[in-house]
Amino acid sequence: MKSVANHRTIRKYSHRDVEPELLNRLLAEASRTQTMGNLQLYSVVVTRSREGKEALAPSHFNQPMVMGAPVVLTVCADFRRTTTWAQCRQATPGYDNFLSFMNAATDALLFTQTFSVLAEEAGLGLCYLGTTLYQPQAIIEALSLPSLVFPVATLTVGWPAEEPALSDRLPLEAFVHEETYHDPVQADIDCFYGAKEALEENREFVRINHKETLAQVFTDLRYTKKDNEAMSQTLLEALRRQGFLHE
Repeated sequence: MKSVANHRTIRKYSHRDVEPELLNRLLAEASRTQTMGNLQLYSVVVTRSREGKEALAPSHFNQPMVMGAPVVLTVCADFRRTTTWAQCRQATPGYDNFLSFMNAATDALLFTQTFSVLAEEAGLGLCYLGTTLYQPQAIIEALSLPSLVFPVATLTVGWPAEEPALSDRLPLEAFVHEETYHDPVQADIDCFYGAKEALEENREFVRINHKETLAQVFTDLRYTKKDNEAMSQTLLEALRRQGFLHE
């Protein structure tokens, strides 16, 4: 049994299948996680077919683990099921708004994390794809998601074919605040990020990208202002199309 303290992102998988019985057991166990109003405001689309993965891959910049994993899970914020339930039971739903999206997205992410812990305990390997919100409309179309359903998280799942090193993490004092938020100053930043910046792999990351600091790699190359603003507009437009935002 693995501990979350030993979590590793797995991008290479063996050819062994993830048995439906195992996957369904883990999904059912994960459904015991916290949820707003006990409504379970999420749905999970399971993709096993090559055709399905090929439809999803471009939305995730064709990262190889999408095609290489036996299973791809797309976890969606889902207020459609609850809305339909209300309509079928002589109730008037009011969930076509941004607050409802946030509540459903929170539910979906809580489910995603609980499933991830359970899957790793069972020996499976996972990769969380942060690209899900970059091109959501393409995922919506690939998975035929109706209104009030929105993709918020993607996991590639399989039996590990690698054991990468543990990723570095910030120290506890960088993200835990007692009573009120402590706004970091220069000395705090030096303390919080010094060890990360000193790692040889991060120093090499800076060098090969021809930058002066690790922060510049992130701001200038990986997560730029231009890209963030453009993808924010794409995200907002997709939310409008799915009924969570209105003009």
